[in-house]
Amino acid sequence: MAAAAELLLLEKSLGLSKGNKYSAQGERQIPVLQTNNGPSLTGLTTIAAHLVKQANKEYLLGSTPEEKAVVQQWLEYRVTQVDGHASKDDVRTLLKDLNLYLEDKVYLTGYHFTLADILLYYGLHRFIVQYILVVF
Repeated sequence: MAAAAELLLLEKSLGLSKGNKYSAQGERQIPVLQTNNGPSLTGLTTIAAHLVKQANKEYLLGSTPEEKAVVQQWLEYRVTQVDGHASKDDVRTLLKDLNLYLEDKVYLTGYHFTLADILLYYGLHRFIVQYILVVF
């Protein structure tokens, strides 16, 4: 799923009215949002955090300093580990590691649903769909 499509889905799930315009820059098609009030914002996680704040749903960014750090950790994981992986072995390893991590947790930060859960779901969705299509 392209980053712009993910950001549009995030806007919808946050209850934001449509109106943001996204573009992409560079070979990796990094998303860019031109804001009405200032400079453009670049990067999936930067824009997503901005949208969460715009929707007044900061709790999705974590409620304690530790939870905020864990949310940030998983947002970085999404961009550095999930995006760009195409080999079956990489995806298999990534999913096994994630499954092991989640054994004793409900959500990535423990017991609270956050932006990290949303963006990791969006990032992993394409792998799961490909896997299902291969299996069935």
